[in-house]
Formats: sequence, C-alpha cells, structure tokens
Amino acid sequence: MAAEDGRDAGGAGDGAKDGAGDGSGDGAKDIVARVLSQWRRVRPELDTEPMAVIGRLTRCVALLQQAEEAPLVREGLARPEFDVLTTLRREDREMTPGQIARETFASGAAVTKRLRLLEERGLVERRTSARDRRVFELSLTAEGRALIDRLLPDQLAYESELLSGLTEAQRSDLSAILSDLLVLLEGRLGGLRG
Repeated sequence: MAAEDGRDAGGAGDGAKDGAGDGSGDGAKDIVARVLSQWRRVRPELDTEPMAVIGRLTRCVALLQQAEEAPLVREGLARPEFDVLTTLRREDREMTPGQIARETFASGAAVTKRLRLLEERGLVERRTSARDRRVFELSLTAEGRALIDRLLPDQLAYESELLSGLTEAQRSDLSAILSDLLVLLEGRLGGLRG
C-alpha cells in the first residue's frame, strides 16, 4: 500500500489535498485524505479505513526520518544509529549485537552495519566476552556517552516542538492508542520483544 519513502500512501504521491470523512479530525486535509478520496471515486466498494490509519502512520514516519533539521541529523547520525547509541546509554551496560538488535527492532545485519559506522566514529567500542570468546560485547566510548548526554535533551526538545500543535490531552490519547496498536501488531506479526 505505501512506498518505503512514505510518499505513496495507497497509490498517490504528493499533490493537492482534498477529501472528506477520512478521519482527519478538525477538517484539516492531508495527503492521505486525497488518496482516500481517489479510492472512493474509482473503487467505492472498498473499505479504505485501514489505509486512513496505516497510510498516515507511514507518512508520519517518513517525514520524521527526512527531517534534516533534527539535532541528531546535524550531528551526522541517522535515526537507527541514534537508536543504537541511546540503547547502550539507557541500558548502561555492555550488550551483544543480538541484544541491541532486539532492543532496536532491527535485523542482525542492520545492527552490524550500524555498529561498524559507530566504531569508525569512535562512539562505540567492542571487546570479546569473558564468558564466551566467540561473542563480543559493545559499550559506548567516553566520546559516545558525552555525545548522547549532550544530544538527547536537544533531540527531545526538538520532538516536543514537533508535537506542540497537539494539546497535552491529544498527545496522551495518541500515545495510548499507538501503544494499543503496537501491542496488537506485535502479537499478530510476531514483533520482537526484549
């Protein structure tokens, strides 16, 4: 239904916004509203309600990932690399690549690639496990810890600003609904759980 870059939520790219009865709340129209309107016109018998949710989630994720003004992007980090660093910081212990993969919902190959980049930047270091010499464990370097401790407050402030158009009640409701959706999808799709 949606392309990887989030520009195609059900078969349409960016363009004019129209449509009604699309769950967009206060009457504001978004790209998904346009897509839903198009589908109602060409295939009115289809129930496009799931597209209203999944399409919007996909588009929101794509926009957030493309946000070049984010503090983490200014530091030369992609969100997946930032997630690895913040995982190591909040766990505050050495972790294996497999543990990091589970915590960040990423494949082992993706984590290996991210760790290599972070090691090259001197933000993460590895050592052979004392328990099993076939396994290596990772931790933040002093530079990596300092970067996250400096960057995280700026990133949180940036994300708070992005959400500032929503009331506290709306943010709370949205968080609760997304939590319910996440639990549902993890149960149905076999999501990774730490």
